[in-house]
Amino acid sequence: MTPSDFISAVLLIVGSVFFFAGTLGLLRFPDVYTRLHALTKADNVGLGLVITGLAVQAETWAAVGKLLLIWALVLLAGASVAHLVAGRALQKGIRPWKR
Repeated sequence: MTPSDFISAVLLIVGSVFFFAGTLGLLRFPDVYTRLHALTKADNVGLGLVITGLAVQAETWAAVGKLLLIWALVLLAGASVAHLVAGRALQKGIRPWKR
């Protein structure tokens, strides 16, 4: 196992842990706003780590560029969708959770 294989494996595993944490947040948090926060933050970081792990194994700079473009587009789409969902929840009168 080469050092790049080890680094890639660690990044992929840590990224998967962040995805799992985002999923737990979706299932456990009390309202739509905290669930959106958990999903967007954890999944964006998780995807960044997975993309980085894949980029370490990429054979060309073009492949690395494509991976970074995918990450940027997913970041943009995730933020846009979270904003739309939160805005619609506010329009429907769903109040943020308070203790």
